Amino acid sequence: MPDLATTVGGLAMKTPIVLASGVVGYGTEYGGLIDLGAVGAIVTKTITLEPRTGNRPPRLRETAGGLLNAIGLENVGLATFLGEKLPEAAELKVPIVASIAGASPSEHATLAGRIGEQPAVAAIEVNISCPNVERPRNPVWADPEAAAAVVAATRGATGKTLLVKLSPNAADVLSVAEAAERAGADALVVANTLPAMRIDLDARAPSLGNVTGGLSGGALMPVNLALVWKVSEVVGIPLVGSGGIGCADDALEYLLAGASAVQVGTALFADPEVPTRIVEGLAGHMERDGVTAIGEYTGLAHKEGTTCGEMIRAG
Repeated sequence: MPDLATTVGGLAMKTPIVLASGVVGYGTEYGGLIDLGAVGAIVTKTITLEPRTGNRPPRLRETAGGLLNAIGLENVGLATFLGEKLPEAAELKVPIVASIAGASPSEHATLAGRIGEQPAVAAIEVNISCPNVERPRNPVWADPEAAAAVVAATRGATGKTLLVKLSPNAADVLSVAEAAERAGADALVVANTLPAMRIDLDARAPSLGNVTGGLSGGALMPVNLALVWKVSEVVGIPLVGSGGIGCADDALEYLLAGASAVQVGTALFADPEVPTRIVEGLAGHMERDGVTAIGEYTGLAHKEGTTCGEMIRAG
């Protein structure tokens, strides 16, 4: 059988399929609907120091090719996460990646320090890119220096593997990626959702209570795939592709563009069996291409003029 195991900045996974933050709550909410044998890691809802109620409803709106969400980082807060949610997630026997967000570098450091002490946490994802909770001017995800300050503070507080989740909306995402790498990130997640909106024609008002939300789903894939390609050419740390992945072909495109793993999110709402289908499909691709380890695909599309199988066999 092909080997689908991969390691992302110290995070060892049996498959390259990661369940993205927010779509499976704290890890247990799907209650057996997802075959965790196909899942390499689970990213929790983003945790903040204090509980958050999130944005006012409506907070979801379907749109052509995707979904708009404006949840606003609703979560139980650090204390309840550590006392209740994390012990439950640990029972899943899948690596748990805790997503965190703070209002300052020091808050990120506090979160990372407390969460990083937990043996049940395999890695930490630093969410600097939520489009629904941001500074109105010069947000952290668009400012290389601000992003670096957050990553450096987080790095100083924990030895756990750090993944930094970038925004596709940054004017110069490459500079932000390079700044995060220099500040101590072990890997980058490329990327979060895009700010977007729809209008309710009956109400003559925005469809979301927050006015704008994050666009996820298939419409986002070409945008974030291009970012994976570009970011992979300027950093030396692993990338996790995210955005619009719903099948094995989508996942393989991200790997060929430079990702070592992928995050699956919106597709789970329609089909909880998507991770299994992706793993089976990737295994099929590997068998047809003569690939024995999934990591051999990473970045292959950057080599021109030959097929994947030919490149691999040629070494």
